[in-house]
Amino acid sequence: MAKYHLDDAVSIPETAFELSEHLGFSTSKPAMWAWYEMAGSVLSHYVVDQKARLEGLFKWFYNDLGFCARDDYFSVEAADLSYCVLKRQGNSTTLSILLILLAKQLDLTLEAVLLPGNTVLKSQVNDVIRYHDPLTGKELSRHQLHAFVRGELGNAAKLKPSHLKTATLKRLISRMLHELKAGCIVSHKFEPAMECCNLLLQWHPDDVHLNRERAFIAQQLGCIKVAMSDLQHFIDLSPHDPVIELVKIQLKELSQHMQVYH
Repeated sequence: MAKYHLDDAVSIPETAFELSEHLGFSTSKPAMWAWYEMAGSVLSHYVVDQKARLEGLFKWFYNDLGFCARDDYFSVEAADLSYCVLKRQGNSTTLSILLILLAKQLDLTLEAVLLPGNTVLKSQVNDVIRYHDPLTGKELSRHQLHAFVRGELGNAAKLKPSHLKTATLKRLISRMLHELKAGCIVSHKFEPAMECCNLLLQWHPDDVHLNRERAFIAQQLGCIKVAMSDLQHFIDLSPHDPVIELVKIQLKELSQHMQVYH
């Protein structure tokens, strides 16, 4: 897999399409053409009233174009923006990215909010803030937003103001990469999963949990030295992590595995 460097000057959809091609999931050109076609067509839904314009965008996106949640929701395909544009199916992140881009074409402000486990959309029309489910376009109440958080973090979890902060492009692309990585692991595509970890570590070098994940993936690929190095890095930098004893056991097992083979 050729080296790809993620710099801070990300743009959508270009960066997302390039990543998909780099990871070997799809070629960027057909996706780019499909995007240009959509970006041109959406302009016919420009009306003066902002609220009507947003409602028109949602109606066109879900009803006329038929965008929806992909059945195998946690797959690579659902997390791949190129696939989402071409097949009109995705997950909450890929559908959010497309709607943010289309809204921009119509001079509307849609932003992504990265709740734990779910991406939702935030609109601001005539100074009124609303939240929307990117899988359907339906408005979400604060109670429903809280339910998303509790579903991921447990019943005692509160809905904090930090949960509702809008995401930067970098954080949005990072979430997409995390979801691509998860889809790869589920389908045992460990090489692209490894590359997802490498790319994420370029942006988040201090996230030792990525090292622990990469260790698991490296082990699946038979790269035992890499796995041991990543686990040792995790132990050195997170001595008080709740899973530290488990990680030490993993490292011990791997070092015994190395001795057996040498």
